[in-house]
Amino acid sequence: MRAAVDTAAEVLSAVLLLTGAVFCLLGAVGLLRFPDILTRLHASSKAQTLGVLLALLGAAVRVPFPYAGLLLLIALFQLFTAPVTGQIVGRVAYRTGAVDRSTLTADELAGRLAPPDPEASAEPDDSAGPDGSAGDGSGGAGGRRTG
Repeated sequence: MRAAVDTAAEVLSAVLLLTGAVFCLLGAVGLLRFPDILTRLHASSKAQTLGVLLALLGAAVRVPFPYAGLLLLIALFQLFTAPVTGQIVGRVAYRTGAVDRSTLTADELAGRLAPPDPEASAEPDDSAGPDGSAGDGSGGAGGRRTG
């Protein structure tokens, strides 16, 4: 009876590990093959997360309970952090103009975020002081505070 349970656990673990590996491989292929940043983010966050979760679950089936609990905590951490990271990277890509908005089916951020302002990202000109004079120290104090 114990041998049948061990065999079933080994088969379940092998299926989970192989399925997780296939999802990770498909996520990596999608990351290389997809044309734009949003579809690449989708491949990396969805497929990779599912692949890692399945691989961790497959490993948790075969290890002693204290280690299985640790693997499940790692899986929970992965479940929360990977999609959030994908969301943040996607929003940064949207704000910086890296996303071709004409390819979007629904643009829910258009009304919430202002389009990127090219002048706002330019470095300010610090050559003039607050009074309009040149900030090269020729105004007397040489940039040092007196008083």
